Amino acid sequence: VQLQASGGGLVQAGGSLRLSCAVSKHPFAAYAIAWFRRTLRREREFVAAISPTGGKTYYGDSVQGRFIISMTNDGRTVDLQMGSLKPEDTDTYYCAARRSGVALMAGPYDYWGRGTEVTVSS
Repeated sequence: VQLQASGGGLVQAGGSLRLSCAVSKHPFAAYAIAWFRRTLRREREFVAAISPTGGKTYYGDSVQGRFIISMTNDGRTVDLQMGSLKPEDTDTYYCAARRSGVALMAGPYDYWGRGTEVTVSS
């Protein structure tokens, strides 16, 4: 499976941004998809995840209530709608995939896309 994140950019505090993760996979394969973020010198922080069927979603404490993760029916696109953005949301965001269920840590994810940068100005 290959992942490609897009949609990053510069936005003012309080604004919104939508990230997309394009998932290139076998039509019958299903993956849990997660978003993490990380700047230099920090561990990858869990942001949000969605189960392989799209039926369950999970959020990190810092984004709960502000971000929404969603998946298309074919599992080929996973969006992260980010709202009420804060300067501390500035980071590089990565999408990741694993065949088993959702994990809330980076380690269990087998596949990673390149990051997309989000900058929130105050």
